[in-house]
Amino acid sequence: MSIKVEVFSTPGCSHCDRARDSLKAIAEEFGEHRVSWRDVNLLDELDYAVALGVLTPPSMAIDGELVFPKLPSAAELREELTRRFDRDRT
Repeated sequence: MSIKVEVFSTPGCSHCDRARDSLKAIAEEFGEHRVSWRDVNLLDELDYAVALGVLTPPSMAIDGELVFPKLPSAAELREELTRRFDRDRT
């Protein structure tokens, strides 16, 4: 099983960059074969972002669902990914 994490941000957002880097490190702890990471430029993929319900960057979708309308803390992301892996084991 692989979980797809997508982070929606805009170019030049230094807050987005700093937060995204720390969250990406959390996702990488699970292994690249278990969690795929995709940075989404909101300006380039506006229609896709709107379809998911992204209202403001930075936001995060997991498996095509807007889960965090604002970027989560490292603990929140770790908890969400762990919950999804545990759910799929049962």
